[in-house]
Amino acid sequence: MYIYFSALILLTVWVRMAQLQQGGPDEKEKTTALKDLLSRIDLDELMKKDEPPLEFPDTLEGFEYGFNEKGQLRHVKTGEPFVFNYREDLHRWNQKRYEALGEIITKYVYGLLEKECHLKKVTLPEGYGVIVLNPNENYIEVEKTKAQVQLSSDSSDEPAEKRERKDKIQKETKKRRDFYEKYRNPQKEKETVQMYIRDNGSPEEHAIYVWDHFISQSAAENVFFVAHSYGGLAFVELMIQREAEVKNKVTAVALTDSVHNVWHQEAGKTIREWMRENCCNWVSSSEPLDTSVESMLPDCPRVSAGMCFHLYQVYICVCAHE
Repeated sequence: MYIYFSALILLTVWVRMAQLQQGGPDEKEKTTALKDLLSRIDLDELMKKDEPPLEFPDTLEGFEYGFNEKGQLRHVKTGEPFVFNYREDLHRWNQKRYEALGEIITKYVYGLLEKECHLKKVTLPEGYGVIVLNPNENYIEVEKTKAQVQLSSDSSDEPAEKRERKDKIQKETKKRRDFYEKYRNPQKEKETVQMYIRDNGSPEEHAIYVWDHFISQSAAENVFFVAHSYGGLAFVELMIQREAEVKNKVTAVALTDSVHNVWHQEAGKTIREWMRENCCNWVSSSEPLDTSVESMLPDCPRVSAGMCFHLYQVYICVCAHE
């Protein structure tokens, strides 16, 4: 295997160093020389040479996958579900293959929403009775050479204190993402920089922005939220920041496997009481649909969804009428 060969070389060098460190002056000189050799080894380049090219198909057919009559993703030849470890001991390569397939599936789902549900994908503002938020898209990636261009993400018109706090959060987030991206994708040829979308740098910010600029400005008096997973947390944060406005417009909230936590988010007593009366969280459970499920948090009722959810991103949908 590719990885084994590189690991074996490094392991041999380290073992040899450990042996030399137990010797006399001559051996210590050899140890110093070995350390110098190791310092010259570019581990990223070494891993890059060991992995096959990160080139993947751009269609479901190219991956030899398709959706059956039940809407399940299956291999067209074997009928088996998706296999993550397509190549053993090549986690980064498998991860990039998984992400490439995920991008194709995302476009496929968008197509279904447009063709079968008759939805229309438009650029905000929308002006429709139904708004599907996009809390996952918080930044765009551009090549580093183009990062000097002043884009619309410039936040120079913001108060200095708010800008400094936001810059600090974004720098910490970028540092974590860069670390994991380097681990997952050592072959990345082009250096890119993340340009955060102004006032939409996180799912919570996005929910508040859409509320302030669209939902609260609409003529609708009865607003209904459907929020999945982290979307539930984003809704609770919206309530914390805009409690009076939300209570005045929102009639009911349907949560699905929400990961919100009223204690960690420090939601006040009045918010918890409102959630008990106006929210319901459908959670993964083997119990029949709508069966009550015990909860340790004093916020809103939890009931069985009668199934297990397999969506792990952030989804928020808002329905409204006058």
